[in-house]
Amino acid sequence: MTETPADLPFSALRPRLVRLAYRMLGSVADAEDVVHDAYLRWLATDRGTIRQPAALLHTIVTRLCLNELKSARRRRETYVGPWLPEPIVDAEETEDIDDITLPLMIALERLSPLERAAFLLHDVFGMGFDDVASAIGRDTAACRKLASRARDHIRAARPRFPVTKEQGLEIAAAFFTASRHGDLDRLRLLLADDVTARADGGGKVPASQDPLNGIEAVMARHAQLAQEFERSPSRLLRYAVIDGLPGFLSVEGGGIVQTTALQIERGRIVALYITRNPDKLRRVDGASVHRKDPADATAMRVTV
Repeated sequence: MTETPADLPFSALRPRLVRLAYRMLGSVADAEDVVHDAYLRWLATDRGTIRQPAALLHTIVTRLCLNELKSARRRRETYVGPWLPEPIVDAEETEDIDDITLPLMIALERLSPLERAAFLLHDVFGMGFDDVASAIGRDTAACRKLASRARDHIRAARPRFPVTKEQGLEIAAAFFTASRHGDLDRLRLLLADDVTARADGGGKVPASQDPLNGIEAVMARHAQLAQEFERSPSRLLRYAVIDGLPGFLSVEGGGIVQTTALQIERGRIVALYITRNPDKLRRVDGASVHRKDPADATAMRVTV
């Protein structure tokens, strides 16, 4: 379809707008819905009077996201088990990427909507505080304070000793092999003492209802799973970068697809993030495999 003059500014900014909405909402589907709504509003404006299309479109998307977050927070209050953002797998190297990894996405979730918006617009998307103030309807001084508070809250979530992509994927491969083959001695060597694990099944498939904290808790769970893996081996789909973290896609017992992302510090795994909720994996390339009926509980196992 041929683009109209009205489409051109929007089309150029669309990847950036989707990325902003995803960072705000943690859902690709919701982000795409918001950006589509923004496009309709863009078409309804008198574009001949707009001197800064980018500023207007960022404002529209931000305000739509702030409205969406009101209902999203209510939904998360009743969410079953730990919540993880919808995984983005192997983003293209040519995209206008940033350093927001999965742990930072989780940290953003703990901020107020206005703190999240001020931080993302200024620190990640490079908007001046005057434009941020216009976008979120607060004065410039208030936006500076919102962004500052956000930085304080998420500082600990930024990687202190990032690994290269190659190193990360090597560790991901070692983790997959050790965990699926029941090599617990090797697995222990890969984990930090304060490792944590979260699994998001969303109540749709079995997953641990609470995070696991510490190496002994994580090792105990994998000791339980060793026999399960022996009876029903995992099928590796591929290794991948998942929201900036090394990891892999696999098919587990009962045909359940999951992504496993590993946060690594100083060569050890400090956190595991497992997404099993099928609603969050529909857009993941390689996840469209045969699944058994989720109602058949005997065909599935809890994993973390």
